[in-house]
Amino acid sequence: MTAIEKYNQAFIANFNITDEQLKGLTYQSVELWDSVGHMNLVASLEDAFDIMMETDDIIDLSSYEKGMEILNQKYAVEF
Repeated sequence: MTAIEKYNQAFIANFNITDEQLKGLTYQSVELWDSVGHMNLVASLEDAFDIMMETDDIIDLSSYEKGMEILNQKYAVEF
């Protein structure tokens, strides 16, 4: 599975959404992306990429696109 497939799967599985809903997705824009859903997403991403995200990065992960940016710049995940 590629990095983008792992990344997308984390969002799709945690928020019960489709591929078409990923682009432009932001925190609290879907019902399941609340504070608990956010932490579940972080746990899924950490497991998928074998990383431990820093607190500031967890807080900054405010959208689908921002998450890719953080993972690429700080955790060397290539999309």
